[in-house]
Amino acid sequence: MTDGPNLRGLMDTWQRLQGEVTRVRDELGGKTVSGETGGGMVRAVANGRGELVSVTIDPALVAGGETKMIEDLVVGAVNLAIERAQKLAQDDITRATAGLPMPTDMAEE
Repeated sequence: MTDGPNLRGLMDTWQRLQGEVTRVRDELGGKTVSGETGGGMVRAVANGRGELVSVTIDPALVAGGETKMIEDLVVGAVNLAIERAQKLAQDDITRATAGLPMPTDMAEE
């Protein structure tokens, strides 16, 4: 029967891919990306898992008392950092799985 070895090969490949995705997810926690707004006056840093790590606001911006502008710049910087983190994660997982499409439940675990 030729189906047995092929099925075993698929199972081995699946387990290897699961291991690779887990390894990549662990590594993503140590990688960071940033998003800046206001010409660099507000900077947000997120890790590769999409978790916000830090927000830095230029003291000159705070001294101006422009609360609404600061809030808008923070939201923009955070959104940009998270968008970049999601792209980083997708790129790393795609590389680790040689571009094979991953089932949704495995890719998001």
